[in-house]
Amino acid sequence: MSVDSKRWVVVALIALVLGAFAAVVVIQLNKGDPSELPSAMIDKPFPEFSLPSVQGDKTLTRADLLGKPALVNVWGTWCISCRVEHPVLNKLAEKGVVIYGINYKDVNADALKWLAEFHNPYQLDIRDEEGSLGLNLGVYGAPETFFVDAKGIIRDKY
Repeated sequence: MSVDSKRWVVVALIALVLGAFAAVVVIQLNKGDPSELPSAMIDKPFPEFSLPSVQGDKTLTRADLLGKPALVNVWGTWCISCRVEHPVLNKLAEKGVVIYGINYKDVNADALKWLAEFHNPYQLDIRDEEGSLGLNLGVYGAPETFFVDAKGIIRDKY
């Protein structure tokens, strides 16, 4: 076999291996619903925290979330999808669904203005300006919503 033939075989093998690798990657990326990101927090206790309310009138902790099943919604005024989701949360709150809000990595004055303008569906508003609670929840971004049972165990993430 000539040098050119050997070179061609090596190039073809490399291309074949890279093509197979690319095909596997594409297949793996197309599995399931890309909008569903898994959460390691499912069936684990809601993280401990001590953060101010958006209104600034009290400090909230994990204990404030206990006693009733609830949705915990991570949101921000900078989040375009949150603006679309917010009317749905208002309707759920009107129907008696308990919803707690985590204002995530936001300017508090902007959050207060947002809630005044678009209505406040949250029974509790947690201010997470630094993102520490979001980090402990494994938040990828906003909006994210967790279903938390009455004992404070995270049962699902949306």
